[in-house]
Amino acid sequence: MATVNMNAAMCEAADTVRVGVILTAVPDSMVIFEEGHGLEYKSRTDEEVKSFSFDQVVTVDNIQSFHPELLQPLTESISGGYNGALLICGGASLENMTPLTDHSMIKQVLTDLFSRVLSQVKEELFISVSFLQFYPDGSAVDLLSPNRETLKRVAHPVLGSLIGGLCEVCVCSAEEAYTLYETCRDTLRANAGSISSRCSSLFSVAVEWKLHPEEVESEVCRSRLQLFSLAGGASRTDLRGVSPLVKVVEETQSEATTSDKILPSLLNDALTGNSRTVLVYCLHPQGVLDDETPSALALAKTVRSLVTKASVNRWCPRATEQMIRDSIVDQRAVMMSQGENDIHNTIRLAELIQNLQIVKDQSWEKRREESKKIKDKTQSCRTPSIHLHSRDSRESTNNMKHLQTQLKQEMEKHIREGKGNVEKVQETVARIQQLREALREETLKNGASTEKSDLCQQSELEYSKAQEWRTQLKEDHGRLIQEEVEKMERDLAQEQLPTEGPQRELLVLSGERRVLVLQMEALRDEAQQAETDLQNLYQKHQTELHCLREESLQVFRVFRQVCEEQRRMSEDRYRSVLLEAVQDAVYLSAQNQQLQADNRQLRKALGELKDTLAVRGDPTAELSSQLQ
Repeated sequence: MATVNMNAAMCEAADTVRVGVILTAVPDSMVIFEEGHGLEYKSRTDEEVKSFSFDQVVTVDNIQSFHPELLQPLTESISGGYNGALLICGGASLENMTPLTDHSMIKQVLTDLFSRVLSQVKEELFISVSFLQFYPDGSAVDLLSPNRETLKRVAHPVLGSLIGGLCEVCVCSAEEAYTLYETCRDTLRANAGSISSRCSSLFSVAVEWKLHPEEVESEVCRSRLQLFSLAGGASRTDLRGVSPLVKVVEETQSEATTSDKILPSLLNDALTGNSRTVLVYCLHPQGVLDDETPSALALAKTVRSLVTKASVNRWCPRATEQMIRDSIVDQRAVMMSQGENDIHNTIRLAELIQNLQIVKDQSWEKRREESKKIKDKTQSCRTPSIHLHSRDSRESTNNMKHLQTQLKQEMEKHIREGKGNVEKVQETVARIQQLREALREETLKNGASTEKSDLCQQSELEYSKAQEWRTQLKEDHGRLIQEEVEKMERDLAQEQLPTEGPQRELLVLSGERRVLVLQMEALRDEAQQAETDLQNLYQKHQTELHCLREESLQVFRVFRQVCEEQRRMSEDRYRSVLLEAVQDAVYLSAQNQQLQADNRQLRKALGELKDTLAVRGDPTAELSSQLQ
């Protein structure tokens, strides 16, 4: 254990959190100085100009310069065995810049990390990824877990802080990791729906390699990259909520106890624990009514003053496992000597057993098997509906072709035979009519299934069209109102009336009245269009609901038939078993009665034989009587 702890604490050094700022626009109240390492800002409530120093300040146009200054040193540290964290914040501006940050930072960081690790380590390498989604209430969901297992924060004496129940998927390249990241982001937006912009996420990449592959008990170097995407703003007045980073920083400054929820504890570790951390804050200055920019700059300045304690993570799995096993043996000996009623000893033993299980779960073979199961289960969940639909469509098409062939043959036969026996002609016509009816039903069934499969896509398409039409209508109304305002301003300029006076006021009021009438008409038209679209969507929803209800009823009917058939078969089997049991009981009873009758007859014959022997004076009779 001493060796493990010593190696785990190697190269420990204090390091401040590095901060970069991305500006979507540079207003007059903001100036970038010191070659992109400083920022001056003058808020609307404060006449004094405030200066902020950061590691880098860039605009959207030169966001690529972040990589050599901030991101490349981070990937170098991770490839050297350190933990690294990249925090991306920005409130409403982050939501608009997500595609840019994903491509310019996330993808580039993953590519650089994989190229460095794969070039340094040629064999005995293990890389896995995980993805967590955090709702505004703090609850966490593992998007890679097929069973949505419960997640729990676990502290291990050697491995440090872990998340119990977290699923990992093994990857071999940066492209595969980024594809998983995009898939999980799409899943997050689909699961969260309207509140997806208020959900945070964490994409983690775990990298492990053996320092001495030729040795059986080689030390393993563990490093981890955490990519946080934090929703919410730095201002308390932000309608999308407050960023979890604000709460964690406040608790860190006040030295209060960090929340037991997963996201705050992970952020606290990234900002003050064993990690080298970079914060990237996206800012969108909005002029006079901007409360977010001063709060965000103050928050970024505070984060830049935080200090982490990064160290190279090394451990020996076999030595750690043996150490914990020895501790378990010692703890059981203590419990045997002191008695098993001591609750503290019991809790300590349970902790040791849990720590041992965690070490066992870190086995590369076991994690690869779990990753394969997750991939197989995910693919199997995606493909059944496609296969089922294609199979049903294929069967329906084959049935229609078969019916069409039979109908064609019957028609040709009827035409070829012509007039003949009346009964044969009637039978042929009846068969043709039946085939036509069956073909019509199969065609309707195929059309219904096709309509059911395309109903969802059609609804989404109609909703998109309706939304585009409402947007176009709103833009047209806005353009019309703007033209009316400009016309009013031109009329006022042409009249050359005095600045104050009843004539000018009357002219202004009449112009404003026309603008208000136009605004009311525009709102009335937009409301009417929205009501029409809502009614259409309601009808489509009712149609979809009816189809789903019919499908559910059909499923339940089939299920009921199967259950009835199974119940009838079970009842018949139980009846036959009961009948056989009754027959066996009757047979055994008859056999028992027969044996009893035979026994009585034998006893009677034996008595008569003894009487006969006694009359004759046979000594064997007396002997037999004595023996009996």
